[in-house]
Amino acid sequence: MTEQTYLPEDARDDLLDRGYSRRQLARVAGIFGAGAVAASLGRPAWASGGVPDPAPTAKVRIGANECWTGPLLPGQRAAQKIIANSNRYAPQDERNDFLKAVMAVEGVPYDHIAPWPGSSDPLSRAIVSFCSPQRGLVTADPTFELAGRTADWLGAPVKRVPLTAEYAHDVRAMLAADPNAGLYYICTPNNPTGTITPIADIEWLIANKPAGSIVLVDEAYTHFAGVPVASPLVTAGRDVIVLRTFSKIFGMAGMRMGFTMARPDILAKMIRYDGGMQSGALPLPSLACATASLTAAPLIAARRAEMVQARGIALDHLRARNIVVKPTSANMIMIDWKTRPAKDVQAAFRAQSVEIGRSWPIWPTVSRVTVGSATEMKAFCVALDKVMA
Repeated sequence: MTEQTYLPEDARDDLLDRGYSRRQLARVAGIFGAGAVAASLGRPAWASGGVPDPAPTAKVRIGANECWTGPLLPGQRAAQKIIANSNRYAPQDERNDFLKAVMAVEGVPYDHIAPWPGSSDPLSRAIVSFCSPQRGLVTADPTFELAGRTADWLGAPVKRVPLTAEYAHDVRAMLAADPNAGLYYICTPNNPTGTITPIADIEWLIANKPAGSIVLVDEAYTHFAGVPVASPLVTAGRDVIVLRTFSKIFGMAGMRMGFTMARPDILAKMIRYDGGMQSGALPLPSLACATASLTAAPLIAARRAEMVQARGIALDHLRARNIVVKPTSANMIMIDWKTRPAKDVQAAFRAQSVEIGRSWPIWPTVSRVTVGSATEMKAFCVALDKVMA
């Protein structure tokens, strides 16, 4: 089997021109799950294979940064309504309705938006599109690892830069780490810390980065923080991709829906690997749910307030016990157990049927805990007292 069977000619030629080998082209196809190619060559190491994590048997599931409840009610109603018409690929013009909703909320032009089944696919596509063996990736440490794992899988150089003392992305150190990188990845609010990188820092990086490179701003958790967003940088025509997902505050993790905002030429480079199929053929219930949810501003604000209240329950309890907690503006808490390995603490919580999150290699004694409902956070506090006894 040759790469001609699973990559369009223009995409293949571009990858070869940027220094990818023919074997690396096969790995690109593996990222996008290209049928027999993925089966014969193997999938990337991060592919879950459908195994639930955390285990669904846990009474309290606050380990995967999921929302504690399902889609907003307008989204549920819209998804339910369209199921009866799902015999059609497009009963009306649902994809167009979604793009118009993004335009209304974000103020970006129509042709600057591309929907996706979640945000993992476009994040990996951005690495494929703008990194190469000659132009690598710069990312923070700790942060969401998918960008780094994708680059590692492809053989593109990766530089991992520690966060600042305030747990923001150190944009100046990121640029210094690789002044010729193909892509600089910024997750804000950051996963796992829930901390913000100011828009001014992102603007500085865009203004000072090398020509031809891209700054990708992952705003998966931005609705939890209520801070200024990066979409105006897209409208201004900058070398930036803004990534969003409905898996977090919108409670749609299982519906797999997200979108990117970028200049049309940037989006075209990302879409070409499968002829636009992933962006163009989305499940109707997911599209309808996302469209109705995106414009429900009062409900989004109410859900954020509910999270802040539940987070406060846990933070107050942790601080009362003099347990070190890193600052956060999102639906996650990083807890430093100091002398106890985080994996041991996770196992102790699991024994209480409370599934908390994992740790990152740079902080082996720090656990990430997702903020769930108020009831779940109270249960977390009860389990914490037993674990710490």
